[in-house]
Amino acid sequence: MEQIIQVTILGIGLGGVFALMGSGLSLVFGVMRIVNLAHPSLIIAGAFTAYWGFRLWGIDPLVMLPVATLLLAAIGVLLYKIFFERNAKSATYSEMTVLLTFAIAMIIEGALGAMFSNTQRVTSPSYATDAFFLGDIFIPKGQLYAGMVSMLIIGLLAAFLKYSRLGYAIRATTQNRDAAALLGVNVNMVGLMSFAIGIGLAGAAGALTSFVFSFFPAKHWEWIAVLMSLVVMGGMGSIVGTVVASFGLSIVAAFVGAYVGSTWSTMTFFLALFLVLLFRPQGLFGEKPELL
Repeated sequence: MEQIIQVTILGIGLGGVFALMGSGLSLVFGVMRIVNLAHPSLIIAGAFTAYWGFRLWGIDPLVMLPVATLLLAAIGVLLYKIFFERNAKSATYSEMTVLLTFAIAMIIEGALGAMFSNTQRVTSPSYATDAFFLGDIFIPKGQLYAGMVSMLIIGLLAAFLKYSRLGYAIRATTQNRDAAALLGVNVNMVGLMSFAIGIGLAGAAGALTSFVFSFFPAKHWEWIAVLMSLVVMGGMGSIVGTVVASFGLSIVAAFVGAYVGSTWSTMTFFLALFLVLLFRPQGLFGEKPELL
């Protein structure tokens, strides 16, 4: 029984981090229909921001989190202006963004590799290797802090989307871009702000993952399928669905790793992606597309 509780705790801890990693990806798709394959590489960029802040100046990665968020949000504005704004009304926009963001991911990987090499890195504050003990059960402080901060950020995002004027506009654009434009919503500005927020969330996730996972520039290829499985299973564009899928799959992956083998835990996400696409392509919280 204690082992079951222990594995569940570990799965929940990582679930919060995965939820934040996937939320920005889900937001960007929900508003702009951008399938952002570069999202994991931007998370790596956020991780490097926190890492060097800690390495050079001893700044805690949790303190570096706002810096990574703002820096990546600014990068998101530039990326949107340069690559995504002009063709937003194209009928093949989503398909085009798959190839475009794949190319951006490779460029980011190459730039990070040239600057920092492909050496494995990890930010190592004191709590990263410490834990709270409840009898024979332990709760890793790094995962606990990362999970709690992740859920706090997602909660703030949910409140922003629900109660702010920009949040109303983002939700309206997500539901029907053309109708929102007819009602006076500046959909171009909403797209820009949504993309900046989504990439900013990648920066925040990177700062947290910097002390939870080891990372290097090419690590993002391992995370693409994981994040896509979370977003697809939750329902493309549904942040709530992404959060639910993140916790569910993380707990299942933790049990697979504990009872089958750690090398098989990642297969949980791949199998979930395959099954969802096969039996429920709209995801748990997505709407079934209507046939014309």
